[in-house]
This record gives sequence, C-alpha cells and structure tokens, in this order.
Amino acid sequence: MSGIQEVSVSYIFPNGDKYEGQCCRSASGAMVRGGTGRHISAAGVIYSGEWCEDKMSGTGTLQLPTGAHYEGEFKDSMFHGTGKYTFPDGSHYSGHFNQNRFEGQGSFTDSTGLVWMGEFHGRAALGLRLKHNN
Repeated sequence: MSGIQEVSVSYIFPNGDKYEGQCCRSASGAMVRGGTGRHISAAGVIYSGEWCEDKMSGTGTLQLPTGAHYEGEFKDSMFHGTGKYTFPDGSHYSGHFNQNRFEGQGSFTDSTGLVWMGEFHGRAALGLRLKHNN
C-alpha cells in the first residue's frame, strides 16, 4: 500500500479500552487501526495481531477472560481462515473457520486427549473419525 503512512500510537478509548500499535488515515481522513497492534478491552479481551481499516484482519491471537483463546487468521474482526480455538477446559479445535464458525476439514481434541477428525459445518460435524494412536 504505497502512499499510506502508518504511525505508532498509544490510545485509551472513552470506554476504557486500550490500543497500542500502528494506525493510518482512512479514505475519509479518520485515524484507524492498521498494521500491527494490541487492543485490550475494559472487559479483559486481548487481541494482538494485524489490523486493516480498524478491523482485526490477518494473523493474530485473541484471549478471552474465560481462559479460551484463538490463534490464527482473522477477516473483518472474525475468525476466518486457518486457526486453533482452545476452550477453557483445554479442549481445542484446529482447522478452518468461516465467519467465526468451524467450517471444513479440522480436528477436535477433547479434554481427555481424544482426537476427532473430519468435516465440520458450524455446529454440525457428521462423520467424525476418532484418530487412533499407534
């Protein structure tokens, strides 16, 4: 993106959220998050990663106060692309995401360590196979 000048900022929003990272001017002239940065919400949600036009976009990590976290690709501030979502109990899904939903090939490891593989479609995961350790 030639012609776009990024600057590093440290900003506290009126609601108590904090952002440290790169910003640039939008087409309308407003200063927006762009490049890399870290956003900490007043509620304790932490995102570290890439931004585009004030949205989480590219690769990053999102940590939730519940202990759940996501590492992977984002688009328009949603899990989108390849990533890994870890639940508070330690179980996790690794695979493809589409607009915050499990979508496509992936694996789910439950809290006991059993690994289930197959095709995921949101809340449906028909035909999963248990991976056997040899």
